[in-house]
Amino acid sequence: MFELKRISREAIPAALAKAERYRLINQPRMAESICLDILQLDPGHPEALVMLLLCLTDQFWRPGYGVGLKEAREALSRLPEGYPRDYYDGVICERWGKTLLSGHSSVKAAVDWIRQAMTQFEKAQVKSPPGNDEAILHWNACARLIARIEKTGTAEAEGESESAFRDDVPPP
Repeated sequence: MFELKRISREAIPAALAKAERYRLINQPRMAESICLDILQLDPGHPEALVMLLLCLTDQFWRPGYGVGLKEAREALSRLPEGYPRDYYDGVICERWGKTLLSGHSSVKAAVDWIRQAMTQFEKAQVKSPPGNDEAILHWNACARLIARIEKTGTAEAEGESESAFRDDVPPP
């Protein structure tokens, strides 16, 4: 086994920016690795924890990546109580539900997860900072997705599955 090298504290801002870029070019494993390097140095770093959680959920629908709810929930447990925990719990549920829609799971199971996400977004909305309507935006997107599924029986819209949309940008 290799002994991992440590980054410097001064490198954290640039490392976070690089992790975000790797997420944007759809390389969540590289972004995850960078977050783990930051968290090795600063275990409670809030931006790195959120980025790690998002990197993990980016990997839900990738066969062979071995990332599931357990890993995402472990990252979630490291976030502070209140808005961040409720909001990102909603993100996990929403993305897991969308993953189920893109696989061979039942639509009912997927919708149940999306409804659970909506409940978490409602809890987060009450605690959200002024001017931050991210929980409302996600709740509305979930409601529209469920309405589409109930109307058509599928999550497909214009030839693309819902899992192809990236709607998990962290709030400022």
